[in-house]
Amino acid sequence: MPAPDVKTVITGVTGRMGQMLVKLVRDSEGFVLSGGTEKKGSAAVGLDVGLACHLGMLEVPVSDSLDAALGGANVVIDFTTPEASIAHAKSCAAKKVPLVVGSTGFSAEAKAQIGELAREIPIVMSPNMSIGVNLVIEIAAQLATRLGKDFDIDILESHHRHKKDAPSGTALRLAEEIAKALLRRPEEIRTSRVGTIGERRREEIGVQTLRGGDVVGEHTVYFFGDGERIELTHRASSREQFGRGALRAAKWIQGKAPGLYGMSDVLGG
Repeated sequence: MPAPDVKTVITGVTGRMGQMLVKLVRDSEGFVLSGGTEKKGSAAVGLDVGLACHLGMLEVPVSDSLDAALGGANVVIDFTTPEASIAHAKSCAAKKVPLVVGSTGFSAEAKAQIGELAREIPIVMSPNMSIGVNLVIEIAAQLATRLGKDFDIDILESHHRHKKDAPSGTALRLAEEIAKALLRRPEEIRTSRVGTIGERRREEIGVQTLRGGDVVGEHTVYFFGDGERIELTHRASSREQFGRGALRAAKWIQGKAPGLYGMSDVLGG
């Protein structure tokens, strides 16, 4: 017998990622859209989700309450803001509905709140749902270990002009995983260099930011050695691969025990 369709609720349906996710759920075998939300006061509230996303009728109304949209849902996919994601996680925890979070810009305190709510339900949380970039993160950590302390490491990330947080969550995740692999303290991650800063410390991992145009997302890890340089790059040309990764996570999370998971768990099976 084929597995039943995953009944999916999308938050923030009129946003760039929200519209993409609605389209992917509509077009993907094994998924059915069971709900969609927007913030209170949005002109989309009360409309059909498909009409609000310019996709034609889907016979699912846009709600301003996630609690109201959760009836019968198997999973919620959330690409909104840290503040909204925490509120959504609370609603999901109360109704015991698994959650996939792709929002970025979380503070340490906000991440801790999500971690606490993951004691109640399974949550997949990742700043980048792309399958490719998550493999790059793994490879970067392995490469850093093999190259050792004689290589300086910097990360450069580029995104569109509308992105509100910097550095990107993906760039910080890259730096964190590299630091962990090299047994370096998180304090060695440096996100700015201004003025007379002195000679670079060997332990330092630099993270630099570019913003402009319509760049979906680019991340390059530079390994600078004496007489040679290695560059490891991932370029996203469409948001669709973030959405496809989120759907993979939404299917994977079905039946999982409460806990906080990452895309490495999803890709590992």
